[in-house]
Amino acid sequence: MSSFTSRISALILMVTLAGVVACNAGERSATAVPNPAVDAALATTKSQQTAVIAGGCFWGIQAVFQHVKGVISATSGYSGGTSNTAEYELVSNGDTGHAESVKITYDPSQITYGQLLRVFFSVAHDPTELNRQGPDTGTQYRSSIFVGNEEQKRIAEAYITQLDKTRVFPRPIVTQIVPLKAFYPAEAYHQDYATRHPDNPYIAYNDAPKVTHLRQQFPDLYTGK
Repeated sequence: MSSFTSRISALILMVTLAGVVACNAGERSATAVPNPAVDAALATTKSQQTAVIAGGCFWGIQAVFQHVKGVISATSGYSGGTSNTAEYELVSNGDTGHAESVKITYDPSQITYGQLLRVFFSVAHDPTELNRQGPDTGTQYRSSIFVGNEEQKRIAEAYITQLDKTRVFPRPIVTQIVPLKAFYPAEAYHQDYATRHPDNPYIAYNDAPKVTHLRQQFPDLYTGK
């Protein structure tokens, strides 16, 4: 979608004209994926590490990871482009190189990087959709893992290979693994959007079910905070 307003308008129109279809799409089951065969070990002491991922509208990705045990914070933002185009209206044009992304700050003594990716691939988005996610289309909604070091790259590459080899998904995974150059926080009105607007039709049909699937599929990782 080209802007914040068009995203909401399109969703409202979709609900109005095809409410049953939209409802079914929003409530489709998440895909169960195995634990990563290659992962970091849980740290023995508390600390903070970061992971940056992209998989469609950042509202839903942020909402999911705000409910994951061991996650200290999740921030909506932009990655893949330059600082002078890290603005929502520009990113929404689809030609800035940015993807709507989420920076996850987590405690590696409570959750591993591989476990975060397991949540990402199973309930946070569909990694087989190319340059789109649900009703949103464009390169700004692509599936990407922005790796910050060689360990993250090794774990992410091995996990995608594992999931494709075992044919967990009916189609190949299209998630890109690229070096993290920078992360730019999004505008304040995008932060905690799903929490602050639970009755918004877009949130209700596209994002709230993701949190529900997290609670159902990962009860040991779900936190109601």
